[in-house]
Amino acid sequence: MTDHSTETAKETPRETAGGRLPGDLTKEELIERIIRVDHAGEFGAKRIYEGQLAILRGKPEAQPIERMYAQELEHLKAFETLMVERRVRPSALHPVWNAAGFALGAATALLGPKAAMACTVAVEEVIDAHYRAQSEKLGADEAPLRAKIDKFRADELEHRDAGLEHGAEQAPAYPLLTGAIKAGSRLAIWLAERI
Repeated sequence: MTDHSTETAKETPRETAGGRLPGDLTKEELIERIIRVDHAGEFGAKRIYEGQLAILRGKPEAQPIERMYAQELEHLKAFETLMVERRVRPSALHPVWNAAGFALGAATALLGPKAAMACTVAVEEVIDAHYRAQSEKLGADEAPLRAKIDKFRADELEHRDAGLEHGAEQAPAYPLLTGAIKAGSRLAIWLAERI
């Protein structure tokens, strides 16, 4: 008689959308949604930093923004490549992200460098949760995409930390400002996933 109680169960690698229920997205729909929304988000981040740099460029406070902007351009390029490879259409709201991102960046920079950093902190905290949730949905069959998302999530957390190091919490009305930006970021994610 074999005692199975001491045997270690081998866990098989989970596949993306493998335990899907009726009404859940198919694997293809999930991947399309992830790539579309992440492309929109990285494009929006690019435009936020461009708005901030339009106001702050040439000032010492712009240096951390320029470093974060360079990383966002790398992220955007990666998602542009994935869109072509996976044949995913961009968000139909691309013109909105273009204008809204720049406006948010410029408006927060006009409030001062600390408000610009508060904007970064708010956006990156939402993106951290967003990327973490995406990573958890991806199985072993999408390991390269999951690794890319995990890498970008780590970069975004560095941006949040840079914002905190550069005085984000000293921005005027910090809780109100970051709360509004977080709410807007969550809405933008929801819309970009679907439209």
